[in-house]
Amino acid sequence: MVNENSKKNHATDSEKNIHTDFKNNMTYGEYLKLENILSNQIRLSDHHDEMLFIIIHQTSELWMKLILHELNSAIESIQNDDLSSSFKRLARVSRIQAQIIQSWDVLSTLTPSEYIEFRDSLGQASGFQSYQYRMIEFALGYKTAHILKIYEKNQELHSKLKMAFDSPSIYDVSIQALAKAGFQINPDILSRDFTTSYKEDETVRMAWIEVYRNVEKYWDLYELAEKLVDIEDSLSTWRFRHMKTVERIIGNKVGTGGSSGVNYLKRVIDQRFFPELWDIRTEL
Repeated sequence: MVNENSKKNHATDSEKNIHTDFKNNMTYGEYLKLENILSNQIRLSDHHDEMLFIIIHQTSELWMKLILHELNSAIESIQNDDLSSSFKRLARVSRIQAQIIQSWDVLSTLTPSEYIEFRDSLGQASGFQSYQYRMIEFALGYKTAHILKIYEKNQELHSKLKMAFDSPSIYDVSIQALAKAGFQINPDILSRDFTTSYKEDETVRMAWIEVYRNVEKYWDLYELAEKLVDIEDSLSTWRFRHMKTVERIIGNKVGTGGSSGVNYLKRVIDQRFFPELWDIRTEL
């Protein structure tokens, strides 16, 4: 009994400096603006499972915000010849992607019978309209001008997307890094129109082959290439899990945003961002 009391007293003493008076100090909730965050899960129906649907998509958007934060920083680092800093950013992106992929396991607990009870409440709102997802696509190099029309309702947002649309992708700046390292890259690729999706090029393919065949000499470029492959690999996994979750919940119905639903999601699974990095694996 003495020993138990001694342990309790020790525990109490060790926590005696915990702050409890916050009349003049910022709290955890205030720092994170939790009142703002937690008051925005507003159901449009009275169905229990709509809360799940809202939170999954809101948390995914928060993760995507961080992905963009890291991707844009990595692009800037590569442009400034600071490849080592970009590695940290890109590694973090891969870890974030793992979190988003796992979220589909939670959403897949929603059954077709449950979803149909509140689906009409969504109107034409759809994940297809996620502007952060489009900005991630832009940052990775997939550019589609017609997508911008979705966001004309909000001029400030449209301008933000247009700026991302016009900017070089992470693959564009990686190819520029190859040129800076002395590789002979097609000048048309280096000065290309960044508002178009990248198309594979023979000089870029040859440069990456040389990097992979001389890893020690081009270690930073090799590491950069592998980080890019990690991200594209995870994105394909995310898209596959998205497609299977949608198929599980709504089958082949048309999406709320008007897309073909599962058929559209199947088509984009095999979309490639860094084609040469995949093609050279057959040749090595």
